[in-house]
Amino acid sequence: MQIKRLVNDLDPTSELMTWTPAWQIGQEVVLSGMTANPNAQPLGLQGQGGLDAGADMYSQTMAVFEKIESWLKVAGGHRHNLVKTVVYVTDISLKSEVGRARRDFFGGYFPLSTLVEVSGLVFPQLRVEIDAWARLDVDIRQAL
Repeated sequence: MQIKRLVNDLDPTSELMTWTPAWQIGQEVVLSGMTANPNAQPLGLQGQGGLDAGADMYSQTMAVFEKIESWLKVAGGHRHNLVKTVVYVTDISLKSEVGRARRDFFGGYFPLSTLVEVSGLVFPQLRVEIDAWARLDVDIRQAL
């Protein structure tokens, strides 16, 4: 089975990383926790110069989902290859905003998901971080 470290030229945070952001293991893609990093964001996402410190939970969640999709595209995939996410939020009372972002991003075809509240993330402006698992040979829109 082939194991490949993915590189995403659209994610300038790659230069800052001291970890592996994404592995492709055969047809599986495993992503480290992704955030709407306040110092840099992938091209095409909201606020290319960095995250507005006042960005709300919905905006950050959408930015993270778009970032995840940009990594999946590197592997030849798309959003509907996602089979599982773990969503870490700093304020569980805003879970409805995460849900709204999920509905808007996935359009009704949802991967498995876990949602947990944490006391903080790597930057104080961050409200959400998402781990993700995908299979390039699976399209959740085909689920029975």
